[in-house]
Amino acid sequence: MSLPFVDRSSSSLPLQFVGQSQWGAWLKAQSATRRAWIESLGISGSPGEVAVLPGDDGKASGAVLVIPNAPTLWDFGALGSKLPVATWRLEGETAPVPMTDVAVAIGLGVWKFERYRATKSKAGPRFVWPADADKKRATATIEAISMARTLITTPSSDMGPAELAAAAQGLAKAHKARVKVIVGDDLLKQNYPTIHAVGRASTRAPRLIDLTWGKAGHPKVTLVGKGVCFDTGGLDLKPATGMLMMKKDMGGAATVLAVASMIMATGLPVRLRVLIPAVENSVSGNAFRPMDVIRTRKGITVEIGNTDAEGRLILCDALHEGASEKPAMMVDCATLTGAARVALGPDLPALFCNDDKLAHALVAAGDAVTDPMWRMPLFPAYRRMLDSKVADINNVSPGAFGGAITAALYLKEFVPDDVPWAHFDMMAWNNTSRPGRPEGGEAQVARAIYRTIADRFGK
Repeated sequence: MSLPFVDRSSSSLPLQFVGQSQWGAWLKAQSATRRAWIESLGISGSPGEVAVLPGDDGKASGAVLVIPNAPTLWDFGALGSKLPVATWRLEGETAPVPMTDVAVAIGLGVWKFERYRATKSKAGPRFVWPADADKKRATATIEAISMARTLITTPSSDMGPAELAAAAQGLAKAHKARVKVIVGDDLLKQNYPTIHAVGRASTRAPRLIDLTWGKAGHPKVTLVGKGVCFDTGGLDLKPATGMLMMKKDMGGAATVLAVASMIMATGLPVRLRVLIPAVENSVSGNAFRPMDVIRTRKGITVEIGNTDAEGRLILCDALHEGASEKPAMMVDCATLTGAARVALGPDLPALFCNDDKLAHALVAAGDAVTDPMWRMPLFPAYRRMLDSKVADINNVSPGAFGGAITAALYLKEFVPDDVPWAHFDMMAWNNTSRPGRPEGGEAQVARAIYRTIADRFGK
């Protein structure tokens, strides 16, 4: 995407930020003509209001944005849509939001998905890069999140396992990373049986995407993303309403690619590995069945209680492989359960973590960059719900209670306790458009994960 920023402009217009509590004093200091103009617009000093100020020539001479007394990043996200076409320079206090995050909000607010539209949107306003913004980090963040949004929003007809692999390969090429892709029956030969089982019914072959980057001596950071490019539910077929949004079931994969993009673009000193099992969970004569038993990469057997709980199946092989290198930090992202959405809603990803220090760091990072999450328990007593009478474990529990917890406990079986590991169960979608967050795919917690990695290993 084209960023809405320029390095300099001799004809830029001032965009002032005025806190809600300072609005009265600011308005009083304006000329009578300007006060009358602002009042005629119905601007009352409420947060989010934008007043475009006229000049003597009848053209815009500036603008003012009213912000809350304690603003967050997203309070600056609508500027790209609320201002007229011109070049603007930012003026005023934005604390506690750093100017870098203000730029991120503006950049993400102008993202649009128009691949299939005959008529594209016209160019919007431009902004001069603020002098105290970290241009490199802001650019990396905007480009990474926009990439993930586009991947998630693209229909499954154009975003299958091969296309997802191609996106990873394109990202790797841009940053001189290495990618290995294991496709189809080669998954069996190289011992990734659950990924193969879930994806074999599709005409589009399953695959494992394995990206590596960075120096061997740097701390190992491993990211794992669920890449179910479309989920019919398999033989436990979803109803039409449940299938409607399943193009976004690869949102975890897109999210870890966004984190990887930010890591590589900013050159964090880590040894990065990204593992994405990419499949389409389809229905055909060779689809895996309820009550089948599959041997996992770890060697333990899993009984299939439900073919619609396929995400944890493909993740378990990838997690076991990722953990085998004993990384200093491992994170997986997945659109895994409806139970997490029932518990926390669409905007608050559930965090499960086997390491308190890592969990606290992730939550703190999320608070710092306005990328929220909520920690949920890996309650060990619920492990009994995954007991199988014929195999080592079942992929689902028999009832509807604690579904997000039992899914996380299933994944925990494949991660040793000495590997600091976090699991995010997320929506990966904005149901409605809000400032900075247009309706469509969303890389939830990507900025928080990046911030945690940068804080831990980037100094």
